[in-house]
Amino acid sequence: MENNPPKNCSIDRLVTHPKLVAAAKAGTKTQQRRDGVYGWPGETFMLEEMAFVVTDLSRQRLGDMTDEHAQAEGYPSLEMYKDIILKMHAGMTWNPDSLVWVHTFAAQVQGC
Repeated sequence: MENNPPKNCSIDRLVTHPKLVAAAKAGTKTQQRRDGVYGWPGETFMLEEMAFVVTDLSRQRLGDMTDEHAQAEGYPSLEMYKDIILKMHAGMTWNPDSLVWVHTFAAQVQGC
């Protein structure tokens, strides 16, 4: 983990909105974009007693997002994702050149 960028926030704050927690638990949300680092690959976090592991951490320009990326975020389309994000963050503008951290995660498989 020595090559990971420093964290800006606790991994427990990665996915917090109840609808997005439900989407992650259902397997339809596998990514979370944030303006800072909340978790590193291999790190685990809990969502309502269900364990998840961060599988990848990368940087992405907002302008490079596609419908597929929005669907991994738990939204049906990029347009809907943009609309909801802008409503959630008052005063935010959608700058295609803004860089975000993409946290990719999966439910942690429990052993026998």
